[in-house]
Amino acid sequence: MAKTNVMRLLSAAGINFAVKEYPVDESDLSAIHAAEFLDIPPEQVFKTLVLQGASGAYTVCCIPAAAGLDLKKTAKAAGEKSISLIPMKDLHPLTGYIRGGCSPIGMKKQFPTFIDETAELFDTIGISAGERGVQVVLAPAELANFIGAQFADVSQFQTK
Repeated sequence: MAKTNVMRLLSAAGINFAVKEYPVDESDLSAIHAAEFLDIPPEQVFKTLVLQGASGAYTVCCIPAAAGLDLKKTAKAAGEKSISLIPMKDLHPLTGYIRGGCSPIGMKKQFPTFIDETAELFDTIGISAGERGVQVVLAPAELANFIGAQFADVSQFQTK
């Protein structure tokens, strides 16, 4: 497999990571699908979401595969009155990534980024390697330091 830009950036920074590939299912681009194929618990695979606040500023959040984003907590963390997901059509022009392959590493511009605080419970987490069907697995603290992210409570979990 060819190295993705995410892998090149991590290698250049001397950050240890593992690469995991899985079959792409165009009808299911979810992080849960990735977790199932990679045999990694879904709480350890993080999806990358891009949002825009009332001020017009963009924010990136990485949250566990099985979690939802709590917009109120995210707005508070980002210092915004309100915040919402960007329209899907804006994802590629803004970040350079497509749905199902969006990574917090190597976007066209580095935006303020929040990683859900549950990431700190694990030695490693999986995030997109910048293309569908490929994840990089790395230490959450190294990811946060590399992209200047903060850990914050931005997820909501389904209660059974």
